[in-house]
Amino acid sequence: MSRTPRVYARRKLSLLAALTGLISLAALFHGPSAQAALPEPIAASTARTYLSQLTVETEDRTGYDRDLFPHWSNQGDNCNTREVILQRDGENVETDNSCAAVSGSWYSPYDGATWSAASDVDIDHLVPLAEAWDSGAGDWTTAQREAFANDLTRPQLLAVTDNVNQSKGDKDPAEWLPPSSSYHCVYARAWVQVKKHYDLSVDSAEKSALSGVLNGC
Repeated sequence: MSRTPRVYARRKLSLLAALTGLISLAALFHGPSAQAALPEPIAASTARTYLSQLTVETEDRTGYDRDLFPHWSNQGDNCNTREVILQRDGENVETDNSCAAVSGSWYSPYDGATWSAASDVDIDHLVPLAEAWDSGAGDWTTAQREAFANDLTRPQLLAVTDNVNQSKGDKDPAEWLPPSSSYHCVYARAWVQVKKHYDLSVDSAEKSALSGVLNGC
């Protein structure tokens, strides 16, 4: 019986595997980069555990001043923190020599809107600076407050629609959640992660609101 068909089949498989490898290699070097976004928050189950461990205290804003949190610090290559987040969270972002975004598009997960001008986008401190002060940051050094206000590692900074961010202000989850309900779980998980990492407290209404969201995740 002829063995030619088997040899031919093996050659076809070898050729297909080689072509697949070449395509994958080409995509690695030349394919479009995926849109970056908020660093993935902890799982809802972990967030529920962390929330149970946070200190519950009444908030105190005595002495708060936004300037006590140096923000949009230099991140190198002429870029500050805001510009880094605009590049991270946008698509097809182009910058000028000073690192300012001159074109691109930005999707705001808070409200589902997409913007083509960086001026329509704010960088939200997911846990607001005033909320951090209320929750323990008033006892920090300036260097610690600067690290918090420019945290690129945890899910603390996010490009969102400017007027939505302004409507949020310094409210906690008992007072404000993103207009898009599909983002509530991510938002609550991120909020708890940031508060846990920085050893910040929660008030009772805030804890109740977060628990309600996380129990539905």
